[in-house]
Amino acid sequence: MQRGGVRPWPCLAAQSRHGRLGRRRPGGGSGNRVVRPRGGGRTWSPASGRATSGPGGTTHRLRGAHHVREAEGVALRVSRGSRPGGAGRGRLRGNAGSRGPAGGGGGHCTEAPPTVTTLAAFVSSRDRCWVGLSCHSEVAFMDKKTVVLRELVHTWPFPLLSFQQLLQECAHCSRALLQERPSTESMQAVILGLTARLHTPETEAGTQPLCRKHALRVLDMTGLLDDGVEQDPGTMSMWDCTAAVARTCIAQQQGGTAEPGLAPIPVEVRVDLRVNRASYAFLREALRSSVGSPLRLCCRDLRAEDLPMRNTVALLQLLDAGCLRRVDLRFNNLGLRGLSVIIPHVARFQHLASLRLHYVHGDSRQPSVDGEDNFRYFLAQMGRFTCLRELSMGSSLLSGRLDQLLSTLQSPLESLELAFCALLPEDLRFLARSPHADHLKKLDLSGNDLSGSQLEPFQGLLRAAAATLLHLELTECQLADTQLLATLPVLTRCTSLRYLGLYGNPLSMAGLKELLRDSVVQAELRTVVHPFPVDCYEGLPWPPPASVLLEASINEEKFARVEAELHQLLLASGRAHVLWTTDIYGRLAADYFSL
Repeated sequence: MQRGGVRPWPCLAAQSRHGRLGRRRPGGGSGNRVVRPRGGGRTWSPASGRATSGPGGTTHRLRGAHHVREAEGVALRVSRGSRPGGAGRGRLRGNAGSRGPAGGGGGHCTEAPPTVTTLAAFVSSRDRCWVGLSCHSEVAFMDKKTVVLRELVHTWPFPLLSFQQLLQECAHCSRALLQERPSTESMQAVILGLTARLHTPETEAGTQPLCRKHALRVLDMTGLLDDGVEQDPGTMSMWDCTAAVARTCIAQQQGGTAEPGLAPIPVEVRVDLRVNRASYAFLREALRSSVGSPLRLCCRDLRAEDLPMRNTVALLQLLDAGCLRRVDLRFNNLGLRGLSVIIPHVARFQHLASLRLHYVHGDSRQPSVDGEDNFRYFLAQMGRFTCLRELSMGSSLLSGRLDQLLSTLQSPLESLELAFCALLPEDLRFLARSPHADHLKKLDLSGNDLSGSQLEPFQGLLRAAAATLLHLELTECQLADTQLLATLPVLTRCTSLRYLGLYGNPLSMAGLKELLRDSVVQAELRTVVHPFPVDCYEGLPWPPPASVLLEASINEEKFARVEAELHQLLLASGRAHVLWTTDIYGRLAADYFSL
């Protein structure tokens, strides 16, 4: 089988993880086979928490139907102002009870309009109301019940509406809603419901002075799954979501309040923003428009791609320093000179927890006067961050300079990505002795050769991080069976490890079986991304360079036998929940904030 596509340069990291493309199967799509125990009539991915094929998906849809019917009924009762029938205390499903805050003589909202009366009568306590509305909201959002969803946002009776909190695993059907992409219709319905709320007088929206403290003040739209590399016209990417929210902010500022009455209660909209050359202008206008507007745009995570340096600086100057937790500038070829201009503007965000950069070249073996000055200035600015927990420096030449970079930081890192950084043995030794080592939860050393003199210091680093490490990425590290077997005693000490990435390493079937057997002591391990075994290649040179492993043909029949043997070993060891796969395109690599 011949691999499709062309292997890009490392700088094309926006198109593939670590600037490399994985093996694609004939017939389109990534097509990489997933090695896992088979049984029960469906394929289950523990990494995503959802059924990916077979009757499981249909079962989830059917089990969610009762939520949808309830949600539709609640929304219609809310919009029509009717009370749920019956007597006695209100229940979760809203089919009995009329007592509640509005009718119990407590003095709050005694003149509440029908919509609020209905919601108040829906349950007799705020906790039960939260659970009930959460159930309705999550299904309405993911099942495209746009009328229900818009009405829920319009009449939401709590200060916070967070879809990241709502879209957790459904208690009724174990449907992992956060692992599903939001539909375009659902996102638009949320925005329309918010707009309607701001343009509705308080006497209609249920926000009279005595209960203004219960009105919606924060709409949190962060954390929703993006399209990634798989484009789906029926779902809304983060690019489209950014554009839609930005246009709403602009329209709100230009149009003002459509109805007379009290001024609308300001609503803070928390979003993850992605910006490029095409979207920069209107996003900048949206941020400017939200200042002093009832609709305040608050950016949590900023990702800028292919954006000129001056535009990046202008955008950073408009962001709220108290909201921003991540700045992602990996997909901008700024170089050390450009970063030296931008980094002072990033450093003003004192609560910043994650900084993702690429192409910071500070190679001690090739110094230059300008490069040294820029690197020293960059290091000085890095020392200003007080809350930084994640640092990504992929495709940066840091040979012999890692100690200078990490020594400037004021607090230990929990996530460190050093993919394709040409690390030397002394860099790994420093990291193993540094205060960062025993705090690391996520470590990415992809693209660094760990097969020679770097192997021993790498093993020392694993020993230092064993107690805390959850996620280890070692793609294309030239680890053959000899190096893997020598590392297994240390690797298996990482008893909390959940994810191990070994794609692109020249491992044989024998080496993979040893790894599978020895990893039985790692009870938390859920995902192993492994390479195609060298046994399955035709005419492979030895030692094989990474480019050959990524592009050479494999024998499909041999690999099918490998898959069968691996999943039998998993079944025999009682680890049906562990996913072994060659798929590097899936969303298996956890984000730092989700660890």
